[in-house]
Amino acid sequence: MTIYQPPHFAVAEQATLLALMRAHPLAMLVSVAGGEPAFTHLPLEVEERADGLRLLGHVARANPHWSQWGDGTSATAIFRGPDGYVSPRWYSTREAVPTWNYIVVHASGRIGITHESEAKEHILKALIDRHDAAYRAQWDELGEEFREKMKRGIVGVSIDVELLEGKFKLSQNRPAQDRRRVLAEMDAAGAGARLLADWMQRLGIGTDD
Repeated sequence: MTIYQPPHFAVAEQATLLALMRAHPLAMLVSVAGGEPAFTHLPLEVEERADGLRLLGHVARANPHWSQWGDGTSATAIFRGPDGYVSPRWYSTREAVPTWNYIVVHASGRIGITHESEAKEHILKALIDRHDAAYRAQWDELGEEFREKMKRGIVGVSIDVELLEGKFKLSQNRPAQDRRRVLAEMDAAGAGARLLADWMQRLGIGTDD
């Protein structure tokens, strides 16, 4: 277990967790070397394979973080979804305190790194196809010398996921009338809060109580 997880906030359905990861692909990659944690922020692409999930990305060669990774180094990629303040004014009882709702997915596993041009090409194209498919043809048409120069500046990263945990803290621990009010207030608030409302509706929290 890598995350404090009250049962009422746990979401285990893989399709839901992957949807969050793909909607918010900028992950914080955490590993420990010499007793000290190290962090890198990078977009990760989710690859669904017959033998499980693999995350693909790359870091700058100048980033010292990757040099700490030996074969099979343990790491966790944290995908952070929307979050927002919840006022006790929204609850049916005055005996209440403020809190903060949020969504996170932790993907833990073993890191692999690659310096091979072909492997890095695969990673780059996976990310391009996900985020800017219209650029793919332009990348393919760039001169080989330029592409290889760009690839020499990065290190390919893959993570074979062994543990996938989702914590969707969306007022599931409150009475039904409070969940309905939180959903209504979030839906009427700013863009970030409305994203939380969207996830509440998707999971049926505050909609059919």
